[in-house]
Amino acid sequence: MRISIVAVGRLRAGPEKSLLDDYLTRFDRTGRALGLGPARVIEVEDKKNAGMGAEATLLRKALPKGAVICTLDERGRVMSSPDFAKKLGNWRDAGRQDLALVIGGADGIDPNLRAEADFSISFGSMVWPHMLVRVMLGEQLYRAATILSGGPYHRV
Repeated sequence: MRISIVAVGRLRAGPEKSLLDDYLTRFDRTGRALGLGPARVIEVEDKKNAGMGAEATLLRKALPKGAVICTLDERGRVMSSPDFAKKLGNWRDAGRQDLALVIGGADGIDPNLRAEADFSISFGSMVWPHMLVRVMLGEQLYRAATILSGGPYHRV
């Protein structure tokens, strides 16, 4: 199952990009044998600052056709890492070929796009910088792959 992180905004060179690249490389290595990956980042940018509706249009255009759409949203479900791993495994086992993990802009995800999502997850009730959310998501993808493979990275 291919994974796309579809996000509003550009992640410039720096520590966040380095960390994200590292976690996605680890995920690709670990996930390959599990039928997970590769993972890629698709960035969209609302250069006209037209708001959530315009961002939603750009995000929709960037989604792989037929992908499971999972938004990252404060209203989403808070999950443990093992539950997230199980969810990924279930989508893979159901024959889903693409998963799009959608991260909105500074104002969040347009309500209409949120309503179209198959699932929504939250990293808790705190607000996180959107660039840091990418890193956290990359780490959770890698952690999920190690959980599914029985590796030692995740400890309970």
